[in-house]
Amino acid sequence: MNYKTDNHEIIKLHTGNVPYLYYPRLEEIDFIKHCFTTRMGGVSEGIFATLNLSFTRGDDENAVMENYRRLAAEIGCDIGDFVCTDQTHTTNVIRVGKYDRGNGVTRPKPYTDVDGLVTNEPGVVLSTFYADCVPLYFVDPVNKAIGLSHSGWRGTVHRMGQATIEKMAEEFETKPEDVIAAIGPSICQDCYEVSEDVAEEFAREFGGVSDYSGDTCDDGWKLKLQGRVAEILSYGNAPGKYQLNLWRANEIVLAEAGVKKENIVTTNICTCCNPKELFSHRASHGKRGNLGAFMYIKE
Repeated sequence: MNYKTDNHEIIKLHTGNVPYLYYPRLEEIDFIKHCFTTRMGGVSEGIFATLNLSFTRGDDENAVMENYRRLAAEIGCDIGDFVCTDQTHTTNVIRVGKYDRGNGVTRPKPYTDVDGLVTNEPGVVLSTFYADCVPLYFVDPVNKAIGLSHSGWRGTVHRMGQATIEKMAEEFETKPEDVIAAIGPSICQDCYEVSEDVAEEFAREFGGVSDYSGDTCDDGWKLKLQGRVAEILSYGNAPGKYQLNLWRANEIVLAEAGVKKENIVTTNICTCCNPKELFSHRASHGKRGNLGAFMYIKE
């Protein structure tokens, strides 16, 4: 697998019957179990090969159910313990509990438009899904609570990380300075070209750009990339195209929400750079299954 740095200790590959990625920093927290799946270890075929975890992309439902059974056995839970999001690129976060177990896998979800989940109940497997967007993991070791959120570019620019921490504070009295957070495998800046309207949303939200008038900068670009915005945006291959760093943007969101720098762990694996091992919407031109991020409090 292609790591973006030479330090593979940021994230590791568990090589079992169902291989998955995990963070050593989170693994040190003894009351939780977490993972980020790969394409390997399932039974799906064709563009979904092999561990597709989506029921909505055209894969055989029986194959997807078998994939969940295999994953559950690998991470030490039951297929009826998963609680899934209903992702529509919102910043909506809800609290779930034991009464929600099975939602999205063994029974229909009773909610819509939910991109983040939090809980403090053991045995509730928070479940979110990806094919380039950013998984965000949150652990409050003081109050023994967890959160898991999906953050694409819309979620990031609207600060999904902050929304999740605020929900944990509301429900569990979580303090941001106690939170251990991880930014999961997703598309890297080199692979993520965005249009000018998306880049401008990030420029306005994160500050540091002085020209919104529509006048062009040097070399034909509209946006002047300076200050902190230069940390998350760079010029693309042509005027009107920019390269967006979702990893750095989410680091900024988490830090400004009060998470300590030393408690933020950022991925070094790009989904788009690794299409053989990970599903990527961009790399596959939309012909793909879904990866999953999962986390639960042990019984």
